[in-house]
Amino acid sequence: MAGRTPYGNPVPVSDLATAILDPVLRKRAGISIGLVQSWEEIAGPRLAGHSRPEKIQWPRRMHEDDPFEPAVLVIACEGMAALHLQHETGEIINRVNAFLGFNAIGRIRIVQKPVLRDKARPKPTPRALTSVEKAKLSDTVGKIEDEGLRASLERLGATILGQRKLPR
Repeated sequence: MAGRTPYGNPVPVSDLATAILDPVLRKRAGISIGLVQSWEEIAGPRLAGHSRPEKIQWPRRMHEDDPFEPAVLVIACEGMAALHLQHETGEIINRVNAFLGFNAIGRIRIVQKPVLRDKARPKPTPRALTSVEKAKLSDTVGKIEDEGLRASLERLGATILGQRKLPR
């Protein structure tokens, strides 16, 4: 459901989610949602698939008169991506600072942990259908005249039946 402004213009749900999540991320992790969303452009597609920014750790200032010190960007990454990330640390710091508009980041800390994306998650393989299930499925879709539609529906049915447990 899209929210509505007082003038009746619809607002995309992503804008509403960003408005809600951005202050929470800033408070909890010191990071903006814009940095997370733009991570692929900042780090490049090769590194972005295996890494993500976790948080920005700002140094504690004891007094208001203390000079500004740049923060540490904590990046979670997987295995070999850590080595590539370490070699490109200077470039990533420059890109993040350019994205933020000032020299906010002074160094990067790499934390190795699994970084799974939806496309990287393995799909479960359905079980093989029994002969009774195959016969019932082919009987159900056999009356459909269009061959392409019949084949698609048969694959869909096989997937659905293959995800169910065998009756005992």
